[in-house]
This record gives sequence, C-alpha cells and structure tokens, in this order.
Amino acid sequence: MIKKKLTEKRLEKLVDRIAETYRGDSGINFIDAANLPVRGQILDILELLFEVLFPGHTGNKRVTKSNVRYIVGDLLSQIHSELVEQIRRAYQYQCRIRKCAECDCATMGEKVTMELLVELPHIRELLKGDVHAAFDGDPAARSYEEIVISYPCITAIAVHRIAHELYVRRVPLIPRIMAECAHARTGIDIHPGAKIGKNFFIDHGTGVVIGETSIIGNDVKIYQGTTLGALSFRRDERGRIIKGGKRHPTIEDDVTIYAEATILGNVTIGKGAVIGGNTWIKESVPPGVTVASPNPDLVYRKHGKKRTKNGNGSLRRTT
Repeated sequence: MIKKKLTEKRLEKLVDRIAETYRGDSGINFIDAANLPVRGQILDILELLFEVLFPGHTGNKRVTKSNVRYIVGDLLSQIHSELVEQIRRAYQYQCRIRKCAECDCATMGEKVTMELLVELPHIRELLKGDVHAAFDGDPAARSYEEIVISYPCITAIAVHRIAHELYVRRVPLIPRIMAECAHARTGIDIHPGAKIGKNFFIDHGTGVVIGETSIIGNDVKIYQGTTLGALSFRRDERGRIIKGGKRHPTIEDDVTIYAEATILGNVTIGKGAVIGGNTWIKESVPPGVTVASPNPDLVYRKHGKKRTKNGNGSLRRTT
C-alpha cells in the first residue's frame, strides 16, 4: 500500500477545504475574537484561589504562621491582575455579541474582581462548614486534611461557590468555564446559578447533576447519581425553547437524598425529608416525609433452579 505524502499542493487544498467550513458560522468560530477569555488562564486563576481558600493544600508553597500574610497578599495581587483581564475579555465578548459600544468593560472587570475578592472570607467560612459536614457525614473520613486534599465534593463545591459569585454579577462565560472544569475533574455537575446553603455534603459524588435554578438549603446531604433537573421545556409559537424562570427543585434544610434519586421540576422537598435511592419525583414532598420505591422481587438462581424472593421476604421455588 502506497502512503500518500502531505505535499505542499495537498496541504494547500486541505487548508482551503477546512477554511471553507468557517464561512457563515457563528458560535464555533473564534476568528477575529481576541477578546474571548482564555480557558487555560481561568483554570490557573482557580488554582490560585484554591491556595487562598486552602493555604498549603497543594504543597506548592510552604505556608507558616510567619509567612502566611505575605503569601496571601502575593496570591491576591496575582489573582487580581489576571482575573481583571479575563473578566474584561468576557464583557467585551458580550458587547461584541450585543453590538454594545457604550460599556466600560475594563471598569466592570475591576469592580467585579474586587467584589469577588471581598467575598473570599465569607466563602472560606462556608467551606469550613462543608468540610465539617463531610467529616460528620462520612464514617470513612479520618481527618479534615484528607477531605480537603482528596474528596471530590470539596473541589466541586469550592469551585461552585466562586463561580456563583461571578454568575450573580452576570459575568459571561467564566462561571460556566469554572463549573465545567470542576465537572470534568470530579464528575459532579453543578450549574453556577444554583443557590447552595451552609454545610453541604455530596457523598461519593459521581454523576450528581444540580440545575441552574435549584435552591438547596442548609445541612443537606446527597449521594452519587442524584439529579436535580428540569422537566420538558416550554416552547414559543416558533418552537424555540423559552428560557428563564424557576424550573429546578428547591431542597429545604436537613434533607437527605440517596443514590440515583431523580427530582424534576419546580417542586419543593420539605425540611427534614428523606428521599430514597432510585426514586423518581415530580411532585413536592412535605416536611419530615420519607419517600422510597417499593422493594423489587429478587431472583436467586442455584443448581439450575430459580428461587424468587417475595415482597414479604419469603422464598418461593420454581423450576
């Protein structure tokens, strides 16, 4: 078999064919769009923010009581200069899309960056509660340090608490970049618009989905595979999805949601309720109620014969 070489002529033809696919596209081309925020730099900023929120956790900097103020000051200065630039780019992108010529994107970037930095002490206090909830909620946890360094839920929740502050300030693109970074690393998908209270714990975490308009109260614990999602979307007369409005669940304080539960729509799970595993819920649940699926019939096979376990726990044998 003769292998074709990438000659200069073939390369030129290939470039022409690929360039032709760029014509008339919108949304997947970034040509002449130097004002887009840079994903890699957003992720670097997140790492710097983690150093402030969990000093010394990466081992990149040796933090002591005598140098902690210097290190934090240096980190904040670097975060400020880099985040101002990325938020400015995000606002410029939005202005380009909306054809806005009057916004002062640089000033807006400075303002929002400072507002986020001012919120960092509050975010740290929330994260202390999240780590404590994980320690109390998981019998396998041996220390707070183990939780911070290794538990995916802490990474996902910390990123969310940062991204949410930018989301509520209407920063384009960047909150979602941050959220999807956490999703890729942890398997936990939290939209930056979700409102989450104190002492939140996600046990194991893989496959958890929390939608944009979800509201989660204090002292809530959820397990892997839980979905707080929306029902089918309303459409306008042209068949386009109508966006906006409350379309995800509200979870009140002290609720526990077990693995693979699916809760859909603008429903409320009342305070202290327990949602069993593998349940499918589309209606509100009163406070203090436990919701569970009926036990399935289990089939046991041995020596060519089949034994079926009834719902009452007794066995019946069939051939």
